[in-house]
Amino acid sequence: MDRENALGEFLRARRGLVPPEDAGIEPGPRRRVAGLRREEVAQLAGVSADYYVRLEQGRERNPSAQVVDALARALNLEEDAAAHLHELARPQTRGRRARRRERVSPNLLQMLHAWPNTPAVVLGRTLTVLAHNPLGKALFDGHAYSGDLVRLVFLDPGGRDFYPEWDRVAVNTVAGLRASAGLDPDDPALVETVGELSVKSAEFRRLWARHDIRQKTHETKRFQHPLVGELTLTYESLTVNSAPGQQLVVYQAAPGSASEEALALLGSLAAGSAGHDTEAPEATHKKDVQK
Repeated sequence: MDRENALGEFLRARRGLVPPEDAGIEPGPRRRVAGLRREEVAQLAGVSADYYVRLEQGRERNPSAQVVDALARALNLEEDAAAHLHELARPQTRGRRARRRERVSPNLLQMLHAWPNTPAVVLGRTLTVLAHNPLGKALFDGHAYSGDLVRLVFLDPGGRDFYPEWDRVAVNTVAGLRASAGLDPDDPALVETVGELSVKSAEFRRLWARHDIRQKTHETKRFQHPLVGELTLTYESLTVNSAPGQQLVVYQAAPGSASEEALALLGSLAAGSAGHDTEAPEATHKKDVQK
């Protein structure tokens, strides 16, 4: 991550993902660059090529909101990515924070237990599982990285089997990690996660370089659970206002579906082994993060 020129890094990555045809540009046989050229982005956004080059090089760091909107349109950015671009264009000075472990409030833990038939987990800024109810634990249990949804996707030996639509899950997980991490590149947990995964997973490294930004909101996801077989669940992700950076994720199956029956079976199995602890077990990597 280029801490000194995050805006330029983002612009370079995103223009490389726009097919010229999508911008009404005939690529031609002699084209050597992937995506759009700098001067093409500048033309599409209605700014001078020199000004756009200065943005990418970090010599111009504070474009107007109108320019940022024009760049977002030129780069075909979705809503979350466009909002991220606006934030990059007006960075805030951040003081160094004391490193503290992320903790889940007792009220939120009590809420999790009020949903015995619904898998629910609380995720931290880097998508580690900070807490779960018994059914939420059972949904992800049995993996080397059950308590870390990013490492579960990219480093766990069973990750590709657990997620039948692994390619889509991988893209959305990395985009969600970037959105969750926000504009704090010095967050020790983020640095540790990105550093380890970039070394150990070529697929993560490729996806991280794309700079996709997508908030974890709602989605339908398929699981191949080792105990109850295939599950198709929808989830809603809710921000925890009392703990910025935390997300409450609640899963459910369609009424009357085979997945609902399988989820009920999983709940019965989980009820036999569930204790009173709701906080997620310590993962094998460090869980201390800044707050």
